[in-house]
Formats: sequence, C-alpha cells, structure tokens
Amino acid sequence: MTPAGRAFPDGFVWGTATAAHQVEGGNWNNDWWAWEHTPGSGCAEPSGDACDHWHRWPDDLRLLAGLGFGSYRFSLEWSRIEPEEGEFSRVALDHYLAMCAGCRELGLEPVVTFHHFTPPAGWPRPAAGPTRRPPSGSPASAAGRPATWGTPWPGPAP
Repeated sequence: MTPAGRAFPDGFVWGTATAAHQVEGGNWNNDWWAWEHTPGSGCAEPSGDACDHWHRWPDDLRLLAGLGFGSYRFSLEWSRIEPEEGEFSRVALDHYLAMCAGCRELGLEPVVTFHHFTPPAGWPRPAAGPTRRPPSGSPASAAGRPATWGTPWPGPAP
C-alpha cells in the first residue's frame, strides 16, 4: 500500500537503476570521460572511481535485495565490452553475465540497458546525422548548444 492508501497494480515490481559510467568507476575509454576531463566542459566533478560498482556489485546486489527491490536496471559500459572497434572483451561480457546471474540468484529481475550514451572514445559519429534540440530549460538549451544524435544533454560535443 502507498502512504495514501492506494495499492499498486498486481504484478507491479519495485526496482532501482544505475548507469555504468556513474557507478562502475574507471570508465576512461568513453566519450563521456573525455568530456568530463575537457577544460571548460562544465563538468563539476568527473566520475573517477565512482563507487566501484565494477568490483562491489555482489555486495550492492545483496543490499538491493535486502531492501526489497524486485528488479535492477543497469547499463552495460560499451567501452569495456568493445574497447576498440571489432575487438570484444570476454572479461567484460562475462562480468555482465555474472551480474545477471547474481540478480536472479537474489530474486532480482535484471533489466539491461545496452547503450546508455557512453560510446567508446574515438567511435565515429554520423557526419550528417539527424540533429535535435535540447529540451527547453535544460542546461544544454541554456547554453545555446544543440545536441546531436547519440549525444546526451548536456553531453560531450561530437
């Protein structure tokens, strides 16, 4: 029951979510890291080691299950999986598979985001891809900067 006395629908699952770049730590091979370390980018605090979820995920999952969550949405850091175009890391793939298995062992349904706006550094961006305007009132909009395909607001410039 909610505090207001309303019940959630049958089948509703409480979950929580993270973004790999924000929690794993050490994601230095993606375009977001490059943006964070560019003078004048506006980034107040680079991610650095974050909370080291890359190594601490088993404990983190136990905390989530202990809090009563039924699902965990996490993203894959593609720069770990494919650090160079066409070169895939078995270690990274096995890591994410182990996270999915760990979720299920604890009764958490893994919900995986395959791309969370952090492509590996140096990946080509479309030269004339579609452009979009940032939402009104967003930091990118306030800066007068358009966001381009694949670029989060107020993310790195292509």
